[in-house]
Amino acid sequence: MSLADKALWVIERNSARDLTLNGIAEACGVSRSHLANAFGTATGLSVVKYLRARRLSEAARALAGGAPDILAVALEAGYGSHEAFTRAFREQFGTTPESVRDRRSLDGVAVVRPLELTAKGQGHLDPPRLVEQGLLRIVGLAETVTFETTIRIPALWQRFMPYYDSIQPKAEEIPVGITQVADDEGRFEYVCAIAVSRFGELPKELMQIEIAPRRYAVFEHRRHVSTLFESYWAIWNEMLPAGGHRVADAPILERHNLTFDPGTGEGGLTLWIPLAS
Repeated sequence: MSLADKALWVIERNSARDLTLNGIAEACGVSRSHLANAFGTATGLSVVKYLRARRLSEAARALAGGAPDILAVALEAGYGSHEAFTRAFREQFGTTPESVRDRRSLDGVAVVRPLELTAKGQGHLDPPRLVEQGLLRIVGLAETVTFETTIRIPALWQRFMPYYDSIQPKAEEIPVGITQVADDEGRFEYVCAIAVSRFGELPKELMQIEIAPRRYAVFEHRRHVSTLFESYWAIWNEMLPAGGHRVADAPILERHNLTFDPGTGEGGLTLWIPLAS
């Protein structure tokens, strides 16, 4: 069973309880960041979005089945008031709880059914190297994305690269991608960047980041960059749990190999997963 499958079981078995991302991660025996990435790469959704959609879907079923007390349904779904429940219900389904109850029908209501994940065939990944990385000073261009909108990252790289030559003094010649820790909604900041030896004057569009020294599990991704998702799926759901590694709530690094060709997407890169001390 993959980590994402474990999380799905916890959610479906305990959806009526006061579940949080931290609580589900603890039940799965991993860190919050580990679960967020494992679930997001496996499903394209954040844990919290899926949990919310499932609770509201079950609430919609109850109302369509004739449940007379909307507040009781709201409380069962984890909402503290009729107003908060109605607002979330409308955002999810584009209609009101009263409408579903009065019609006694789910017609036109896009309920979210339980996900069923199965093991995916992944390309081969070697066991990771464990590497101690010192302090990193990073200069880059950032954009907030979600697990559903990672397709925007290649365009972010295209916008960043014209700044490359002007960023000085470089500590490394090869660009690095930084994935910041995702929030409960599955939003995270991705930064197209370069490591520098010291900070200096920058265009206002760029940002500076210091990443503290840390130990990393470093995986080699040798295939085309478009298959990166598959390697992440295997790392989060199989490789890290099998190796007994606990992931830290810290940035993930994507370092391009010297052989990487941005024109073709070939040449490979390394994925640096931060480990808890």
